[in-house]
Amino acid sequence: MTLPIPWTIEDILAATDGELVSATDVAVFSGLAIDSRRIRENEAFVAIPGQRHDGHDFLSGVVASGVKCVIVRDDKVTMLPISQWRAEKVACIAVKDTIKALGAMAAYQCRRAEVSVAAVTGSNGKTTTKEMIAAVLGRCYNVLATPGNFNNEIGLPLTLLQLAPEHQAAVVELGMNHPGEIAGLSAICRPDIGVITNIAPAHLAGLGSIKAVAAAKAEIMENVKPDGAMVLNSDDDYGSWLASQTDRRVMFYGCGDDADIRAEDIGQDENGLCFTLVLPGQSVRVELRVRWSFMVHNALAAAAVGHLMGVSAEDIAAGLAGFRPISGRMAVYRTESGAYIIDDTYNSNPGSMETAIKSLASLGDRKRGILVAGDMLELGEAAAGLHEDIGRLAAISGINRLYLAGEFASRVAYGARCEGMKGMDIFVGSRDDIVKDLQRRLESGDWILVKGSRSTGMDEIVARLTANARIHATDSAGQEAEK
Repeated sequence: MTLPIPWTIEDILAATDGELVSATDVAVFSGLAIDSRRIRENEAFVAIPGQRHDGHDFLSGVVASGVKCVIVRDDKVTMLPISQWRAEKVACIAVKDTIKALGAMAAYQCRRAEVSVAAVTGSNGKTTTKEMIAAVLGRCYNVLATPGNFNNEIGLPLTLLQLAPEHQAAVVELGMNHPGEIAGLSAICRPDIGVITNIAPAHLAGLGSIKAVAAAKAEIMENVKPDGAMVLNSDDDYGSWLASQTDRRVMFYGCGDDADIRAEDIGQDENGLCFTLVLPGQSVRVELRVRWSFMVHNALAAAAVGHLMGVSAEDIAAGLAGFRPISGRMAVYRTESGAYIIDDTYNSNPGSMETAIKSLASLGDRKRGILVAGDMLELGEAAAGLHEDIGRLAAISGINRLYLAGEFASRVAYGARCEGMKGMDIFVGSRDDIVKDLQRRLESGDWILVKGSRSTGMDEIVARLTANARIHATDSAGQEAEK
């Protein structure tokens, strides 16, 4: 079992610049935790205020369970039983802001671990690209990678706090929905390599325009180490602009001749996608066990990071060949009836929705292509028009049937009808209504794409469509393994 680098009280104070209010005779703590339900006796507890719960409310229970160190906000100290804790040898460290302290401790952990850090941001493809980078680097390094999309001011620190002495590299994901967030996150991890996958309309409610999205993503460049590098998408409209915003080394990836890392001779075989990966001075054939063409760009970004970190062409190809899609990210399930469910429910914005629809439309072996769509959130005043555009695209792309749920379902339906889709092929209703109608209509050979922003609950539709059948998990190349 890999154990994180341990902590002393002196380490915590050095990292947070906190004040020791009460002391303990415990010399070393095995780690830091923020969940009072799962904390181990030999860990220190950081009291984090959340939207629904405040960690300070659970301090009594944490201490009663045997925990000997708590980190709290300094404005809460007068309300805590400090005298009792002193008598029981429970350390209490007061800081101005426990969320910022969590980040400071993660930065401290990252520095003393002395690992190489690759950080990924962008509008679409962050998690998949992060997973591919980890697969590539894992061929040569002991790698810590962000679990799922732990990519915010709490998730990123929790990832870095898991760094152990044996780790040699870390691959992390940086998310955002407002200006300044990427700057703060990248200051915690101080990347050796920064990756921006692309720029697309997302989080417009907090940013206002796609130009503002690009500027927000570019904040990562502020904290890439001076001798580090930026990996950018030369096929993206903002690739050149992003390159102009940094004095760090830039490595471009893409499908054009101007890319430093590029894909040539892209095709498909019985296993999935294949292409020639062209690196500086050499090339290698790559096979991806996925069938979605947009995955090539994610693979190229991973190859660029691998190349910069000294991974051989052969190991890059082997790492990419071992990649498999994760749940909620274009993962495919085959039902007993022979219908295929594409689970892309982790999140949604106009760019990723467009890519997913085009991927569904590109399937030459499908009987019918069906889109089940929930709302795309955080789009501000542009939301109605952007949802109409999705309906238009679905109709133009030849999607056979639409199932729509959410506040903007009628706008998607309107866009589809404007491009000639018949009303009888558009179903608007609740998630429950959608599942019932789909279960009645699905046939062997149908491909059903389910997508929507995370909080819209579209993953529930996937779960119900696959719950009562003999399900086979399948990678995107159709290679099946019983689930």
